[in-house]
Amino acid sequence: MTNSTITLADDLTITRMGYGAMQLAGPGVFGPPKDRDQAIAVLREAVALGVTHIDTSDFYGPTVVNELIKEALHPYPEDLRLVTKVGARRDANAAWNVALEPDDLKRQVHENLEHLGLDVLDVVNLRTAAREQPSYDSIAEPYTALAELQQEGLIRHLGLSAVTMPQAREAEAIAPFVTIQNLYNLVNRADDPIVDYAAERNIAFASFFPLGGFSPLQSETLTKVAARLDATPHQVALAWLLQRSATSVVIPGTSSLRHLRENIAARDLVLPADAVDELNAIAG
Repeated sequence: MTNSTITLADDLTITRMGYGAMQLAGPGVFGPPKDRDQAIAVLREAVALGVTHIDTSDFYGPTVVNELIKEALHPYPEDLRLVTKVGARRDANAAWNVALEPDDLKRQVHENLEHLGLDVLDVVNLRTAAREQPSYDSIAEPYTALAELQQEGLIRHLGLSAVTMPQAREAEAIAPFVTIQNLYNLVNRADDPIVDYAAERNIAFASFFPLGGFSPLQSETLTKVAARLDATPHQVALAWLLQRSATSVVIPGTSSLRHLRENIAARDLVLPADAVDELNAIAG
């Protein structure tokens, strides 16, 4: 990969190969991890391998993942950037509930600060829906609430998650943002226009579920390309995302040290043009 980092603002440079901490929680992203020591080890290994971009949220667990990050990495390395999300809450049955009221968003920001052990959050993404599909509603009120917290000095940079193009443009008119985090991968290509929009504005486009999510990407073409390049299908899928645009970043998650190392190795995999053409055809 030619560019391993991306600078989004004077005080915000991140590795394009990030780490998504969601899977460190228990089954269904709820409750404690099956192996706490392994979870701590994965976080420390990600940083040791050069990752400076960790994606998290207080609703992972809830609170479990942020507390693990704090235990594993605090005091944080000077170049480490934690990107968190607000806009949802979990109930006792592990359901994901939308939580976009301004007062609640402010509480969520303070909860993230407390559980991460920080005085200011590097990036806060406004999650517009409880799960991966966008809501299509106006986000002016909740986004304005976060912009006010940014003015108060509790947030350095704003971001968006699970948004449509109209919502991105609506937010752009209120306050600048540095990241968009949407469902996108080799098979799910509906957000191609948003990927291009982000690249034009030097906004990081972070693909969540870059490997297909809880149902891993399965493709005969992907498998054949990977075999030809002496790589795994997961590595090829991640490399394709990193080559998709100059501001594409990836945040693959895992609770396995082996998978973590395999994923991070994808940052050095350069796909030849013929392989990219084959992979582009997967989505039809």
